[in-house]
Amino acid sequence: MGIEKATFAAGCFWSVELVFQRAVGVLSTKVGYTAGQKLNPTYKEVCTGTTGHAEAVQLEYDSDQTTYDQLLDIFWHKHDPTTANRQGGDVGTQYRSGIYYHSEAQHQTALKSKENEQKNHKSPIVTEILPAGIFYDAEDYHQKYLEKGGQCSSKGCGDKIRCYG
Repeated sequence: MGIEKATFAAGCFWSVELVFQRAVGVLSTKVGYTAGQKLNPTYKEVCTGTTGHAEAVQLEYDSDQTTYDQLLDIFWHKHDPTTANRQGGDVGTQYRSGIYYHSEAQHQTALKSKENEQKNHKSPIVTEILPAGIFYDAEDYHQKYLEKGGQCSSKGCGDKIRCYG
C-alpha cells in the first residue's frame, strides 16, 4: 500500500512521540498542535487552553510493515482514554485524547477500534475522532525531545518512558 499518515493525541506529546518512534513500520514522527482554532499557535499559547488545540503526534508509516489497527493498539495502550482533558499530572484541553483520521478507511477503523476498546473500560471513552485538519509543527526543541534527552528510540525498545520538563 505504501506510506500513510496518522495523527494521534494522548497527553503530553513527548512520550506519545517516543512510543511511536519505537514502533516497527513508523518511518517518521513529529509533534505539534491540531484540532484548534488559532492559526500558527505556539506552545505557550496552546498551554493557556485558549487555542482549542491538542498536543499531538503526526507520523508517517509504511502500511506494508504495520497496519493502522496496530497503531491504534499502541495509541489505546499508551494512555487512559476515559479521562477528559488530562493524562496523569498533565491537565488541560491540550492533553485530550484524539484520533484525527486522514481517510474514510482510517475513520471506520478508528470507530470500530474505539468500540472494541470500550470493552476494556468501565468508564466511557472520551477520545474524539475527527478528520485530520491543519497540523502545526511544534517548536524545534520539542521534536524528539525525549530521544534528545537520552531515552531509547530504537525499534522495539521496551524501556520505560520517563517524562520530564
